[in-house]
Amino acid sequence: MLLDVKNLTVKYASFVAVNSLSFSVNNEIYCLLGPNGAGKSSTLRAIMNMVPFEGEIKILDKSNKDKEVKNLVGYVPEQVTLYEYMTPAEIFSFVASLRKINDLNRINALVRAFSLENYMNTPIASLSMGNKQKVSIILSLLHEPKLLILDEPFNALDVLSVKVLKEIILNHVKAGGGVLFSTHIMEVAEKICNRIGIINKGIMIMETSSEGIREKGKSLEEIFLTITGLEEQVKEILKGLE
Repeated sequence: MLLDVKNLTVKYASFVAVNSLSFSVNNEIYCLLGPNGAGKSSTLRAIMNMVPFEGEIKILDKSNKDKEVKNLVGYVPEQVTLYEYMTPAEIFSFVASLRKINDLNRINALVRAFSLENYMNTPIASLSMGNKQKVSIILSLLHEPKLLILDEPFNALDVLSVKVLKEIILNHVKAGGGVLFSTHIMEVAEKICNRIGIINKGIMIMETSSEGIREKGKSLEEIFLTITGLEEQVKEILKGLE
């Protein structure tokens, strides 16, 4: 098992963001869906041991609190946080040295894949949101981790980079890895995910496979809107606009 989450609870003061959530990820693409505020990012931050939590989280059979686990995971946060005074070339070199990565060919290949060649010596503070996202994605891939945890990874990316990232995710799983990611892009989730977990108010309300979605004869978007109660909200909003 690449990732095993059992009875995960995340609280901020008296607010329960994640409520006794359990799921697992193996050699597959697992998509975590939910409305804004459903607890998706809190779940991913807890897996990365970035927020206090209750429950048990194991990554490759090790507690996520073990320091060595960081080398097994590639993480892209929802909001890009980088050393903005550095250039992409500097931050890639810095992280490569920390992770003892000597293969510059891999770094160069990823830079070319995401069309960042012309921005390698530009301060990160001056980059567009899309290019900052590309830097964050490349950093998560440098050390060839077994597990990728991606929080809204397609944010601000151009069409070509979205396609490249989707192919990287698919190839990562073909090579034996696992991917957990959250997204609001239902079409992407429906096309590339092996399994889908939908959470609302911190609770898992549905877990299914891509085959299960097709068997229902509805799109993932239709199922998502129905079980989260958002379909009625949409009708009310549209009615108010008439």
